[in-house]
Order: sequence, then structure tokens, then C-alpha cells
Amino acid sequence: MAEVVLVTSTELTPGAKIDQFTIVKAIGSGAFSDVFLAQDSSGAQVVLKCPHESIMGDVSTFDRFRRELEISRHLHHPGIQRSLEFTMDRSRPYMVMEYVDGETLRAYMTREKRLSVDQAVDFGRQLAAAMAYAHSQGVFHRDLKPENVLVNTEGQLVVTDFGVAFMAGARRLTWRWFSTALGTPDYMSPEQIQGKRGDARTDVYAIGVMLFEMLAGRVPWEGDNALSVMSQHLNAPVPALHEINPAVPPPIEGIVRKCLRKIPDERYEDAASLESDLERWRDLPLSQFIFGDEAPVASRASDQKLVLLIVGISAGFLAAAILFVLIAYLLVHAHA
Repeated sequence: MAEVVLVTSTELTPGAKIDQFTIVKAIGSGAFSDVFLAQDSSGAQVVLKCPHESIMGDVSTFDRFRRELEISRHLHHPGIQRSLEFTMDRSRPYMVMEYVDGETLRAYMTREKRLSVDQAVDFGRQLAAAMAYAHSQGVFHRDLKPENVLVNTEGQLVVTDFGVAFMAGARRLTWRWFSTALGTPDYMSPEQIQGKRGDARTDVYAIGVMLFEMLAGRVPWEGDNALSVMSQHLNAPVPALHEINPAVPPPIEGIVRKCLRKIPDERYEDAASLESDLERWRDLPLSQFIFGDEAPVASRASDQKLVLLIVGISAGFLAAAILFVLIAYLLVHAHA
């Protein structure tokens, strides 16, 4: 572990120093952290990630930052941003990460609007490859979205921000669902919305949303507020991608629809399986993408409740019948 250093600066503005690092500019801010471009003493550019000062007294936030550090240092893949070093003190911890020269996938998509099929497939494959590696290490990102993906100057994607990631075997951290939503509504899987932990199939779902967005120029479900969007993730069918963009071939639409199945078991089991299909999509039989009508998650829950109600009523009638027979038996033998 690196030496623990107390950071006393309260305003991380350009020119401010944190140990051997000089702040160049702020480059992002998330639910938990601020992100800065900085230079080390040798002049090399790095990224500093610092938790918001306003939440530094929150023990769970401190633990989550520590978890992100542990996960980031565990992953070594060209498609995942590297964690270089860190200092950890409850008054102001920070993480030093590699600098990726480029822009976010969100900025790229905003400029390009709708991507070509070949480019969307290439980006989807790169995302799947990075997450396939993470999954092989027992790490699930759970907050994949264009803001958490960087596009470098060579067109290579780099996944960043493992702030709400989960590593198999690690204890579960508590989180406040409404104030620090675990995930982003446009990209959250049905199981996340239901408050479940999520796994590799959760990341597959998010990649599916991004693939849809790259090809359609919009996310599958839009709404006036987060609750409206989350309700559609649970209940609304996937819009017909070929009607929005006629250039999308049937196998690609089939891959996207498989990613977006509401039941996790009906999706790709992991990102490696998705990567494989994206690499050989031209040779895939369309029969594997023929799905029946998918019932809303809410309807499935209602159906389960109805079954339980029927079973309960049946059990009640059976118990009443047994009691009636028993009473009749006792009465007959009492008069004998």
C-alpha cells in the first residue's frame, strides 16, 4: 500500500498541488467523485479521482472508494483504465489513474449521432471483450454507460469508473437507492431496478442498451423522469430497431434484443458469449434470435402472486375439508 498522505487542500483548482501532482483542470464529476487531469513531478499526465468532500464523513462512501481501488488494481486489460497508485485517509483519499487521450463515448456519440453498423459492432465487440476479461476475474461493472467509456485517439474503447462494481466473494456494501442510484436509469437492467445485486448478465444488458443507442441514435426507452424510464425497462417491449434504422441487419438486431431480454437467464450468459456473436454475426442463424412475446416483469410478479393465492385458497379448502371429516368422525363415534 502506498504511503497515506493527508490532503489539506479544500479547493482543487488549476495550479493546486496534491503531493507530487499539480491539478491542470477538472474533467468530470460523478455521484461519488470528482475527476481531475493532473501532472506528476516528471510532467507526465495522469488522472486524479477524489471523493466529494461533502460525503467524506460517510463510512460507506469511504469503503466504496476503497473497493473501487481494490477492483481497479486487480484488472489488467487494454480496454480498462489502469489504477496506478493511491493514498487513503478519511479526510481526503484519492486515486491516481492512467490518462487516456481522447473523449467519452457520450461525447463521440453526440457528435456522430448514429454510428454505422460496422463501427457500432466494433465498439460493441470492444466493450464485450473488456467486460469478458473483467467477468473472468469475477468483477461486474454494473454502471456501464457512454459516460463511463473513453474513446482514445486511435478509436479504441477504454472502460472506466468501477465505483459501483462488485467482485465475487466480496461483502456487499450498503447503498441508498434513491439518493445514490446504483446504476443510471437509461442503462439499468430490470434486476437492478428491482434492487438485486446483478452479475455478468447485468453488464450484457447495459452493452445492449449502448448498442441500440449507437445504431438508433437514441436509447430504447425514454421518459420525462427516471421512474418512467425504469418502468419501461420492466414492462415495455424493445422497440423495433430496423424501423428506426433500416440499415441494421437482422442478426445485429437479434443480438441487441437478446442482450435486452428482461429475464437474465434469457440473455447472453456473459460478455464472452456476446463478444463471440459480434465477431461472427454474419454467419449466425436467425433461428436463434426468434423470441416469443416477452411478458413484462411486473406481469410475471403478478402471475406469481396469483399462483400463490390460488395455492393458498386450495390449501385452505383442503384443510377445511379435513377438519370437517375429522369432526364428523368424532361425532359419529361419540354417539356409538
